[in-house]
Amino acid sequence: MYQYDEYDQQIVNQRAAQFRGQVERRLRGEITEDEFRPLRLQNGLYLQLHAYMLRVAIPYGLLSSTQLRKLAYIADTYDKGYGHFTTRQNIQYNWPTLSDMPDILDELASVQMHAIQTSGNCIRNISADQYAGVAEDEDVDPRPYCEIMRQWSTFHPEFAFLGRKFKMAFTGAKTDRAAVQFHDLGYRVSRNAAGEVRFQVIVGGGMGRTPMIGKVVKEDLPAEHLLTYTEAVMRVYNAYGRRDNKYKARIKILVHEMKLDAFQKEVEAEWQQIIAEGGVILDQTEIDRVAAHFTAPAYEDLPAENAELKAKLAADRDFSFWYQQNVKPHKINGYNIVVVSVKKPGIAPGDATSEQMYTVADLADQFSFGELRTTHDQNLVLSDVRDGDLFAVWQQLTAQGLGCANIGTLQDMICCPGLDFCNLANATSIPVALEISDHFDNLDYLYDLGEIQLKISGCINACGHHHVGHIGILGVDKKGVEAYQITLGGSYSDDASVGKILGPAFGRGEIVAAVDRLLKTYVELRDDGERFLDTYRRLGQDIFKERVYANH
Repeated sequence: MYQYDEYDQQIVNQRAAQFRGQVERRLRGEITEDEFRPLRLQNGLYLQLHAYMLRVAIPYGLLSSTQLRKLAYIADTYDKGYGHFTTRQNIQYNWPTLSDMPDILDELASVQMHAIQTSGNCIRNISADQYAGVAEDEDVDPRPYCEIMRQWSTFHPEFAFLGRKFKMAFTGAKTDRAAVQFHDLGYRVSRNAAGEVRFQVIVGGGMGRTPMIGKVVKEDLPAEHLLTYTEAVMRVYNAYGRRDNKYKARIKILVHEMKLDAFQKEVEAEWQQIIAEGGVILDQTEIDRVAAHFTAPAYEDLPAENAELKAKLAADRDFSFWYQQNVKPHKINGYNIVVVSVKKPGIAPGDATSEQMYTVADLADQFSFGELRTTHDQNLVLSDVRDGDLFAVWQQLTAQGLGCANIGTLQDMICCPGLDFCNLANATSIPVALEISDHFDNLDYLYDLGEIQLKISGCINACGHHHVGHIGILGVDKKGVEAYQITLGGSYSDDASVGKILGPAFGRGEIVAAVDRLLKTYVELRDDGERFLDTYRRLGQDIFKERVYANH
């Protein structure tokens, strides 16, 4: 993984030192909260309902075991013994004190981490396919390009004062696992017939109040122009994007109102001007320099099948279930991608204790070359586990409550913090997630249901990605009373779609029963092999609405 050079380290050290002085001035009352706000947001610090919240950047979701141990140490020393993994592949701490913040940033800097650009109107943490570099269906490893984009954009003037937050995602696989069509800028990287790296550039995607699927603005961009073309997009956004209304300041609104052809024409003109001015052409030497940080580990030459693994799978039903749900194919024979479920029933989705983090760090060292990943659906990944080590990994994960065989099931839901923490929320979301998880706790039933993506947001800002859930739940405020609106048919992958509202919102005590009726309808009406999403798309919404609201 990428290792800081002296310039990277100097940047994060200086930023931590600067923020120490800013915090001291705030604590002495020399600056007001309004004056402090832009300073703290530049360092990932929010003020939520009950306390400050710190969001730590995990660029493109890649972590070393050393870094994860440091995150566990921070949870123990400065928080309440846990952290929350987010849909942007970051980690949040919900209870740090302001006086401790400078020390936390120093701790992060000591392991090449920071909280820069995790909040505020700037480019946010660049995300990527959580299986990047090891996925069986990958054409190009996108991580070097993520890192190049991170370095180039961090203090670039065009990203310095945006109208709103700005999100980017990369994938180099045939299957989109990074939701690139729901980002301000999404990049699909592949090789053409001549073996040359090319980017499909997607612009104007997003969720929130106005969910939109991104549009292809450039189909076949040479790798050397990744930065020049991105700068051209940003120039057009900064020149024409709305600044008078924060709800309309996203690039998706600009693309929608300008229309794609006109936006594309403006970008092409800017792009040619940037090239003429001597813009940053990404030469192969620089690509190779960064890519050298992402070389393959020392894989062993292993057989395609492992007799010991086959025997354990046949002998242990629980292990077999976990293997089917949580283990994904690897590009190297004899190795596996292991998804660590941070979705234990009874625990808020994405919450991990310091003890669990220490355990995963140890497992990464012992079984996965000292590296791990965070995912956009709030889980963790051990990317390089040998066949012969899977049983031992499962046993240790299970002992820590991380071995739930529920990846891809209803229990593997995304959930925002809601009213438990967020001062923007209209309704609680974590308790609803826990009630749904508890209600559907029979694994045989969950496996029979098959793949279902359930996503819950506590407000229209859609931090729980409810718009793209096969089943989405949105918390709303109905005259001071919490209520929950269901959407159906969303997808963030190649078949991207925005879910449609099913009907009137349900009361707090009705939502679990409504989901139950919804799933019973699916089970009754599905064809063999159909996912929930397939059945919904085949039959349409009316039959589901009729059944769910039959006695409402």
